[in-house]
Amino acid sequence: MFTQYLSLKFNPFSKEMDDKDVFMSNDAKELLARLEYMKKTRGFFLLTAESGFGKTTLLRKFSASLNAGLFKVYYSALSSLTVMDFYRSLVLRMGEAPAHKKVSLFEQLQRLIADSYYDKKITPIFVLDEAQSLSNGVLEDLRMIFNFRMDSENPFIVIMAGNANVRRKLQSSANQALRQRIVGNYHMTGLLRDEIKDYIGSRLSIAGAVDKNIFTDAALESIFTSTNGALRMVNTLAAASLTCACSRNLNIVDEEIVYQADRDIEI
Repeated sequence: MFTQYLSLKFNPFSKEMDDKDVFMSNDAKELLARLEYMKKTRGFFLLTAESGFGKTTLLRKFSASLNAGLFKVYYSALSSLTVMDFYRSLVLRMGEAPAHKKVSLFEQLQRLIADSYYDKKITPIFVLDEAQSLSNGVLEDLRMIFNFRMDSENPFIVIMAGNANVRRKLQSSANQALRQRIVGNYHMTGLLRDEIKDYIGSRLSIAGAVDKNIFTDAALESIFTSTNGALRMVNTLAAASLTCACSRNLNIVDEEIVYQADRDIEI
């Protein structure tokens, strides 16, 4: 394994990382700044990115940064639910047994949100991951569930996170009312070309690498070209390249090694 060969403490390109070690790319800085703004304005926020661009990691970092006395996060990735199951899942996450009828569930959820914000002074944050799978029925009900005091206040934050399909869904006439209530949005584009070197270097440093310049400039360019900056793909290709270099008893990864590693992991 290349970790032993390079005297690393762990695989630097594993998805398991401490929130404090998240690389602050342009994407990360921009998204976290917009989420910070949402803490003041509240309401609906739309986050879009293709799979593997790191949106869930950044949402986790944002959640970890919150003052637990002022905010509470309710995370759900169960997006392919019926309307009733969706209601039940939110009520369960807020700590109560769900009522049986839809109208009772609706009133129960609104009461829980109001109690949290107005009585406990804690803003509930609902993170709906994989939001592209939400049905039009759920999207329509979101608008009604989160309508407080005749739509004059937002005692909540709802973060809808998904791929580009959720944006297309919201552009349909059926979801126009919900789309109009979105007060913030961001689309992640991945690591920039000039961020690849710093990203890989930072991951190697955290893992204890003596030399963080293991990858040549040509190798870094090859990684960017092959992955288009998608973090998960960058991690996979970088780890495969180190494995390939290790098998050849090399301490430097050049573009030939990256090319071979890319072929090895191609499906």
